[in-house]
Amino acid sequence: MARYDDETWSKGGSKILRHARSQGGWTPAQEATAEWNEAIDAHLTKYVGETSFVFHEIVSDKIHLDVHIIPPGAKRPFIMLYTTGMSAKPMTRPEGAPGSDYAELSILLPPTWQCTEAGFKDDRWYWPIRWLKTLARLPHDYSTWLGHGHTVPNGDPAKPFDRSTKLAGMMVARSITLEPEAHTIAVGDETVDLFTLWPLHANEMQFKLDQSADALFETFEQAQVSDIIDPGRPSAVARKKLFGLF
Repeated sequence: MARYDDETWSKGGSKILRHARSQGGWTPAQEATAEWNEAIDAHLTKYVGETSFVFHEIVSDKIHLDVHIIPPGAKRPFIMLYTTGMSAKPMTRPEGAPGSDYAELSILLPPTWQCTEAGFKDDRWYWPIRWLKTLARLPHDYSTWLGHGHTVPNGDPAKPFDRSTKLAGMMVARSITLEPEAHTIAVGDETVDLFTLWPLHANEMQFKLDQSADALFETFEQAQVSDIIDPGRPSAVARKKLFGLF
C-alpha cells in the first residue's frame, strides 16, 4: 500500500510519497482488451513507427505487461520502448490531480543500444526495460499514481542503475523528442497518457525536489539534455553550478 505523510513536502512544493511493502500477494493479471491495446499500437505506429518486436510476459501479477520495441528510422534517430498493459487498470489518482486515470510508459534509447536477447542478458543494456516494468506496475502495486514530473530514486539513498552509468533515478514526464500529438492516446471514450522516462543523476532529483520539475527542465534546456538516454552524460545541475548560473 502507498503510505502518505501530509506533512512531508520538498522545498520545491512536491509531496514526498514513500512506499511501504506491497500487500496482498500475487493476484491474477487483469488484461486490457485486444481493441484497447490495438488502439495504443495504432496510435504509436502513426506518430512514431511500427513495432518490430514485443517482449510478452509469461507470468503476470495484477496486470499483464508487454514491452514493445520500435527500431530507429530515417527520421527517427532513436529506439523507442513502450509498455502495454499498465492502462489495463486505472491508477489511484487523487481528486483534482492533472491527467488521466490511465497511462503507459516509454523510454528512448540511442540507436546503438543492444536491444537483442543476447544484449538483454547484460544489465548494462537491460536496466531500461526493468525500469519500464517496475514503474508501470508501481501504481497498481501500491494503489497510487504516476504523473508528469514524478521522480523515483533507485533505492534510498539512490545508487546508479548499473556500473556503466551514474544515472540513479527516473523522472516520469512528457517527451520533448516525440511529437506532442503522441502524448495522448484516445481509446474509445477514455484517454491514455503516454509518459517518457527521463533517467536522472541523484543531484538532479534533489534539485527537482528543492526547486521544481519546471526548474529542472529549464536547466536541462540550458544544458541541452535530451530524453534520449545518454548513460555517460554529466549532471546538468553540476554544470549549472560550474558556470555560476545559480
